[in-house]
Amino acid sequence: MGHCEMLLAVAGLDEDAIAQRTRKLAEGDWSSFTAAERAAFAFARKQAKTPAALGKADFDELVRHFGLERAIDVVYWSCRCHYMTRVADAFQLPLERENVFRGKAK
Repeated sequence: MGHCEMLLAVAGLDEDAIAQRTRKLAEGDWSSFTAAERAAFAFARKQAKTPAALGKADFDELVRHFGLERAIDVVYWSCRCHYMTRVADAFQLPLERENVFRGKAK
């Protein structure tokens, strides 16, 4: 979750908000998130676990919540994150020890 925490800091969340959000994401109870966020999380999870099972209906669900252009953004970002995770895992790259963005966002 290290990179996720850094991205949330860049988005302007403070340490408490980051801890709360990452805890909720990790627990899998997404009921407190918006319907659009839940749709994006579900897409990303399906893409990670069973990418061959993704289909038009999955993309259409993103379009319903985000519109076409933002849905494409969600797909792009999900693909990028999954790719970077696989590269980092393959080369056994360690996560940064500190959040280099701490205190920089506002």
